[in-house]
Formats: sequence, C-alpha cells, structure tokens
Amino acid sequence: MQILHDKGCQIVDTTCPWVSKVWNTVEKHKKGDYTSIIHGKYKHEETVATSSFAGKYLIVLNLKEAEYVINYILNGGDREEFLAKFSKACSAGFDPDQDLQRVGIANQTTMLKGETEQIGKMLEHTMMQKYGPAELNQHFQNFNTICDATQERQDAMLELVEENVDLIIVIGGFNSSNTTQLQQIAFDRGIPSYHIDCGERIQSINNIEHRQLTGELVITENWLPAGEIKVGVTSGASTPDKVVEDIIEKIFALKAIAALV
Repeated sequence: MQILHDKGCQIVDTTCPWVSKVWNTVEKHKKGDYTSIIHGKYKHEETVATSSFAGKYLIVLNLKEAEYVINYILNGGDREEFLAKFSKACSAGFDPDQDLQRVGIANQTTMLKGETEQIGKMLEHTMMQKYGPAELNQHFQNFNTICDATQERQDAMLELVEENVDLIIVIGGFNSSNTTQLQQIAFDRGIPSYHIDCGERIQSINNIEHRQLTGELVITENWLPAGEIKVGVTSGASTPDKVVEDIIEKIFALKAIAALV
C-alpha cells in the first residue's frame, strides 16, 4: 500500500473495518514498544498481514501455546526451545527474555471469541502477577478486536448446540477460518457435523462429501438418519444466502423422497 501511495496511485481501501481495527491495534502496540501477542494461525493471510503492521510480535494458535508463553514469562525456560517452537510465528530477532516484558493482545478476527478473550485474561493476570497491579498498564494492553459478524455467528452456534440437534450442517468455503471455527464448536460437543461449501457436496441421502477439521475431504455414508430428525444449519460470515437456501431445500427434498420409499 505504501509503494502504491508513493507512486501516486489512487487507492480504494475495501479492507474489512474489523481487520483494520486489528491493524490499528498492533500499530499502537508498536508505538508503545509492546510486543503484539496475536491469537491466530501464522499461515493465514489475515494474520500474515496483521504481523506486517506489527513491530515485535508472537503468534499463538490456541490456549496450549498461550500457556507455554505464560509459563515462560513467569518462570523463564529454555530460550532455544522457545525460539524453535515459534520459529515461524515470531518477528525477526525475537528475544523471549526481553520481548515478553511488555505485551499487547490482538487476534485474527475469525478465531473463537471465547478463546481470544481467555488468552487476553490469562496474559493480563500473568503481567499483574509478575509486575503488580500498579504497573499493569506499563506491561499489558488489550483492545476488543473481535469481528461482529464472527461473534454473532459463534454466539448463535453456541445456542444451536444446546438444541438437541441430531446433526449440524456447516456451510462455507473450505479456506474460511471463521466457518471452521463454527464446526469446531460442534466437534467439541460431540455433535455430528458436516462442513460443505455447496449443495453438490450432498450426493444423496446416503452420501455426503465434506471437509473435516483436519482439512481432509471425505465422503461419509448414511449421514442423514431416517425418521424425524432435527438438523442444525449454520454458515460462515461470507456465505451467500442463496447457497444456504439451496442446501436446506435439498435436505428437505431428500427427506421427502425417503419418506415415499
């Protein structure tokens, strides 16, 4: 963007405002000499972009990695092991012994809201424990950067899994992180779920082609139970309504045909 600006190009910025908010947050971290702890996937395009706006940064994928970092902050540890563990997820020249003394929290906007909030609280308590309440603001910064669209879908999904559904259809692109997080909620509660990107993935009442959380594309047989069932349907933030409607209609049609057989 800076290169285009310097060349005098007209720039129309259509970046999602919530993503821009994250970028502004890590810019504030950089100006205050805080290390940005980014909750995200280091290979994901959004997190790659976010880290490019940051100064010093460290990317943590989940609570387990956050707990590892917190333990290092409080107790120290093997520096070389730390750097090897986060070799692809930290800024150049990162020094865990120096760069974890002042930290700020940011996130990939499609990560699980509850997990981002929990990581933020864990880091806040850690810095308070190490430096005391009076010095907390000198060692920790936190801004709410969770995307509204993502948050609304995750909140709705958390309600949906309490409805005693027999299965859940998760609709969205296979490269969509926020859609994957919706399926994760179903998986964590042991509810059968099928992540599909279009109606054609439903091959018949017996077979459905779907993406697993591992990223593997598989075909599951006998996925649609006989008799009266309750099906939950959710979709990623950028999934067109028409795709959702088509899939719902196809499921109803398959059940109707099965009833006639």
